[in-house]
This record gives sequence, C-alpha cells and structure tokens, in this order.
Amino acid sequence: MKRLLPVAVILSLALTGCMGAAQHRAAVRDDTADKVSVAAVQREIRVGMSGADVVAVLGSPNMITTDLERRETWVYDKIVTERVYSTSNGGLGLMLGGLIGGSDGGAAGGLGSSGSYGAGAMSTSQRTLTIIIKFDHANRVRDFSYRQSSF
Repeated sequence: MKRLLPVAVILSLALTGCMGAAQHRAAVRDDTADKVSVAAVQREIRVGMSGADVVAVLGSPNMITTDLERRETWVYDKIVTERVYSTSNGGLGLMLGGLIGGSDGGAAGGLGSSGSYGAGAMSTSQRTLTIIIKFDHANRVRDFSYRQSSF
C-alpha cells in the first residue's frame, strides 16, 4: 500500500535595502552643533551686547578688523558643502519545491528563481553664511548684518 506524503511548498520572499536618498541625507547630516546660524543671530544678537556675550552665542569670529576710528568689526564666515551619495540594493528570491514519495522510494522536485536590483543617487549642495558685527568704542555691538545663500 502506498502512502502519499503531503506535498511541501516553500515560498520565500526577501526585500532589503529600501532606504532612499532623503533618508540617507538625514542620517549623515548633523546641524545640532552649529552655533553660527541665522536663527542664532536673529534670536540672540542685540545692539548694546558686549563682545563676551557675542562669543558666548556665536563662538570666536573668523576675522577681526578695525576701522579708522579703531572700532572692531567681527566677521563670521561659514561655508558648508554637503555631498550625499545614497545606494539601495535589494533582492527577490522564490523557491517552490515538493516531495512526493511512497514506501518504495520517492521523487523530489523544485523550481527556483532569484533577482536583484540596485539604485543610487548623489547630491551636492552648498550653504554660506556671513555675519558682520560692528562694535563701538566701549566694545558694545553698535550694528550687525548677515547674508545667507544656498545653492
């Protein structure tokens, strides 16, 4: 008497590497340590502040100059170039198999297929910020301006 063994069917599906360029950019970009920013100037810098207070907010300037009246001008110049390259790879596998057998032996068979894909993107951007702070004779902020660009 022959026994029919149940037919086994195995199906596997695997997808990997589904992170996009925007997610990669967010993962590598860290703006939390940026003290020199337009927001910091707008929120913190005021006419009448001392130089020590400005340093506490923005850090040390990149350049200090004096005018004909020996008043200081501080320049903060920041240029950020950001290059991001993102890749995603994935694969798909499919396997069907079966086993049929009896008391006198059996037969096995299967069908398999697989594939893979890859994609990539690169982006370069640049941001500049220039802050100019002018001091009076008592080393207090008398005027300030800033310029920002992004391309």
